[in-house]
Amino acid sequence: MPVAGVETRIVALLPAWLGPVDVAQSWPRRLLRWALGAFLATAGMGHFTNAEEFLAQVPPYLPEPELLVAASGVVELLLAAALILLPRWRRAVGFAALLFLIAVTPGNVAQYTEARDAFGLNSDAARLTRVLLSPLLWVWASAAADLWPRPRRPVS
Repeated sequence: MPVAGVETRIVALLPAWLGPVDVAQSWPRRLLRWALGAFLATAGMGHFTNAEEFLAQVPPYLPEPELLVAASGVVELLLAAALILLPRWRRAVGFAALLFLIAVTPGNVAQYTEARDAFGLNSDAARLTRVLLSPLLWVWASAAADLWPRPRRPVS
């Protein structure tokens, strides 16, 4: 099947607001998207080079922590590549990144509530700060993907 056929099928499955965007992204938003991609790539690689730090974030009620760390690392690497290499799909990929960042927030909460040291966060204050900063990652993903706040349209 040609690539265009695959894209047409994907577009048919998505709501219109997540479809491909042919309008160029502003340079500040593009910079946010690239920076988010770099951030996710670095974190994704860390899942494999420094797995013990990421294991501290897996909530105790979830099974197979090693598998979850590896799987989330793969997801981060895929999201990073897509953010950088698929700019037309920035809304869909950014939305997926937003959902991923929301999904891993319980890990930050577990690290705080279980008082687990990792990533240099060795006090309750440091761990709580990380939890409270999680919404900034959500805003970052939303802005990088042109989801929210919506970019201004030039006035004619």
